[in-house]
Amino acid sequence: MSLTVLSASPMLTVQDRGRPGWRQFGVSAAGAMDPGALRLANALCGNDTGAAALEFAGFGGRFKTERALRFAVTGGACDIRVGDRLLQPDESHKLEPGEVLSIGAMRGATWGYIAVSGGIATAEVMGARSTHLRFGVGGLDGRRLQDGDSLPLHDDTPGPLLRAPAPAPARADQPIRVLAGPQDDYFDETILARLESEDFSLTAQRDRMASVLDGPDLPAQGGHDIISDGTMPGAIQVPGSGKPIVLMAECQTTGGYPKIATVITADRPRLAQMPTGTRFRFARVTRDEAEAALRQAAGALDARIAALAPKPADPFASDYLLSCDLVGGIFDPEALMEGGPS
Repeated sequence: MSLTVLSASPMLTVQDRGRPGWRQFGVSAAGAMDPGALRLANALCGNDTGAAALEFAGFGGRFKTERALRFAVTGGACDIRVGDRLLQPDESHKLEPGEVLSIGAMRGATWGYIAVSGGIATAEVMGARSTHLRFGVGGLDGRRLQDGDSLPLHDDTPGPLLRAPAPAPARADQPIRVLAGPQDDYFDETILARLESEDFSLTAQRDRMASVLDGPDLPAQGGHDIISDGTMPGAIQVPGSGKPIVLMAECQTTGGYPKIATVITADRPRLAQMPTGTRFRFARVTRDEAEAALRQAAGALDARIAALAPKPADPFASDYLLSCDLVGGIFDPEALMEGGPS
């Protein structure tokens, strides 16, 4: 059985947790840009944590299936429809053979995830199904998905339709936390202070490999060329232009630009999800603070998944209606509830 892509967004790929352990051979782990959103989507469909799903940027596309399945869309608010029915993100829904699932533009986020019950069954490459576009491996022939592609699916076990509690609200002015270095000694104290005291913004030059930032120049007194050394997702490279580049999930494994700082693991998904043009600031933290932030983020996600609950049998239940995004895209409750729960 398969899922057919009727129309694909430009950045639609198969992703899972990635393939760690291959960096010494020049292959980065890749995997989801927002691993927590992927994990939540799989949990809503009753899938294993490592199941493969679809990742998209901007908007999702249109899909149909050969068998009845459950699906969930996570990552942020967006227009989700099966036929004319409007549906909610962060919930699982039914998709029957012959029905068309349409996923529109993200609002206030960049990366979305579509999980289906059982998970996508493309072949594993080096222990993972994640698409690594730079190397052309994983997913479907190592490439972005196209109109007409057919994705094999694993068998699934019937289960309830679930909904996730709302995440804790994030402060709009919360900075992106970083650890200094490893080449912060290439920059004088004035420039290091500039990293925290001035605004940066995400430019349109961004993909799964890296995001170019706009903002103050960060000239390196020690020069902008170093002997190539190891790089990791989150590293902030500063080339000769003085404009920082934040490496992301599919980054190269070595680089020859000095790295002024590294975005902590807990904050990388939040940076990845910021829409183009978003302004923000960096804040330096200690290693202990970075580790504490990661534990806190992991605990919050664990708690949210543990709190998944069956959707109410009554689609007009007041607590369900009050939880729906009736302002941010779903403004017609009757359209949402047409035909009962889904």
